[in-house]
Amino acid sequence: MTAQNFSRPGAIDLSALRPSGGAPGGAPGGGAPGAAAGTSGAPGGYTFDVTEEGFQAQVLEASMQHPVVLALWSSRAPDSRPAVELISTVAESYAGRLTLARLDVDTSAQLAQALQVRAVPYVLAVLRGQPVPLFEGSVDEAAARQALDQVLEAAVANGISGRAAPVAADTAGAGDPPVAGGEDDIADVPVDPRFAEAEAALERGDTEGAVAAYQRLLDTTPGDAEVAIRLAQAELVLRTSGADLDAARAAAAERPDDQDAQLLAADLDLLGGRVDEAFDRVIDVVRRTSGDDRDRVRRHLVGLFDVVGGEDARVAAARRRLASALF
Repeated sequence: MTAQNFSRPGAIDLSALRPSGGAPGGAPGGGAPGAAAGTSGAPGGYTFDVTEEGFQAQVLEASMQHPVVLALWSSRAPDSRPAVELISTVAESYAGRLTLARLDVDTSAQLAQALQVRAVPYVLAVLRGQPVPLFEGSVDEAAARQALDQVLEAAVANGISGRAAPVAADTAGAGDPPVAGGEDDIADVPVDPRFAEAEAALERGDTEGAVAAYQRLLDTTPGDAEVAIRLAQAELVLRTSGADLDAARAAAAERPDDQDAQLLAADLDLLGGRVDEAFDRVIDVVRRTSGDDRDRVRRHLVGLFDVVGGEDARVAAARRRLASALF
């Protein structure tokens, strides 16, 4: 999956499951799904179990605000549980930049059919209500983290910069919807009112307006890391709007001393999942500049660090390379 375009072949059409009025239909046969034994890892934090009843609000609608990863397993396939436990653990480490919904296909046959499940474990990403397959079968931690990194990069490219609130473990029991409430409830706590103006701008496609809103908020709350991250994400989307990766990389190759060409190529590299390449490209420009130009390029790189996340090992390594280039 590339971050440039989340709408691609392989996307799954769930329109048949979207209700015209109330909540989605129940489990097959009209009965409520039983409290099937969940995966052995307890839900809570940013991981929860979901059923057909909660899928619309807790997955599709929630994915309008932040990425949702959907991990499908089967209570009749014990081998599928460890894989889902592993990706649950990895998802928790992103601290709300995405959530992980776990679905037992044995209690949600209609959804399993709509999601075109052939085998479990089966993992998809959901952005703006659109599920796209990530991988099928077991993967190791490094591969799982790489897949989730790509989901976050795709989210940034699609203007999705929200963070989820933790799900209480006692409201996210196996086989139960994570949140008890009416049919219009969404699994997340409502969007932080500080970000309402910017989020509204992103929803209507006004990235420039979102950048301005985040900048005003940062001006009034300097040092707020969450605002800085959201601003960096929105600025990246604005800078790369309408740009072509191949053309940008060609221009950067032809004009190695053109700072703007190098920075645009780095931005697009980042969105395309080439994180280390993006960092190294900008660090190379830092080495070849001085004064105000160097400071401008350095600040651009720090913005890319914010987009990826300070807890990412690639950011820590790039910070060390940046320090070497500066001193």
